[in-house]
Amino acid sequence: MDFSHYPVMFSECIEGLNIKPNGIYVDCTAGGGGHSEGILKSLENGKLISIDQDDNALLACKNRFLKYGDKSILVKSNFSELERVLNELNIDRIDGVIMDLGVSSHQLDTVERGFSYNSDANLDMRMNPQSPFSAYDVVNSYSEADLKRIISDYGEERFAHIIARNIVKEREIAPIKTTSQLVEVIKKSIPVGAAKKEAQHPAKRTFQAIRIEVNHELDVITPAIYTAVNRLNSGGRIVVMTFHSLEDRIVKGLFNEQAQGCICPKDFPICVCGNKPKIKIINKKPITATPKELEENSRSKCAKLRIAEKI
Repeated sequence: MDFSHYPVMFSECIEGLNIKPNGIYVDCTAGGGGHSEGILKSLENGKLISIDQDDNALLACKNRFLKYGDKSILVKSNFSELERVLNELNIDRIDGVIMDLGVSSHQLDTVERGFSYNSDANLDMRMNPQSPFSAYDVVNSYSEADLKRIISDYGEERFAHIIARNIVKEREIAPIKTTSQLVEVIKKSIPVGAAKKEAQHPAKRTFQAIRIEVNHELDVITPAIYTAVNRLNSGGRIVVMTFHSLEDRIVKGLFNEQAQGCICPKDFPICVCGNKPKIKIINKKPITATPKELEENSRSKCAKLRIAEKI
């Protein structure tokens, strides 16, 4: 299995975890195993649980981690199920968690997975290939109003209403089955003048929106972060890397919420809520890729890294 994967901000992630050689760590999005292997190399008698819902990713990690023996535990799951995964492994507390959100380079580059607007393939976009729900279902069964909503909310596309209307018109003639067909509908929906001013592909935002909907990418962030914070030992770190503003906004909000102390009204003379901060935020502003990495790896362009430590 050729699973090429360039781990974004590798050094920053590993340093951010502040790894204890005998600690227990979780890579919630194993992918090609780049960040996971960085953790494994830092462990002596510790353990790493690497989670992914993609069989190809797990197979690549299995082969890559053979030399680490029982230090590595691979689990097929979505990271929103972190609570269940830890319970089934009889692990109560952990020392660090990393989440590299979004789609992997391998998934984007594997044409038949249907993630890319640059290649022709069946509409798919499933991170878990066994899932019964795909991009085809979104494009061909959602109402015009729902299509407009997800393209606008998840893609932040200002022409969402036109794209949604034209998708519905097109599929009335025949189902939209391929990425190329969808790209053509999108291109026809965006005014020529607006398209010329764009530096990016006109279908980028719509494809992002549909992919997020198919995989419930935003819905899974909150339960995973709550579980991670609750399960961390004191001094344990949570490292989260996002690739678009919607993800980063959620992570930033959750970190701020978990770092907050008293939530009583300001005019209360004393605290009665008893709320205590659970984490301290290590970097107030997100870490971004160095100029050198930006030059070497285009995927790092939009990456933002946030780190917090359990109190």
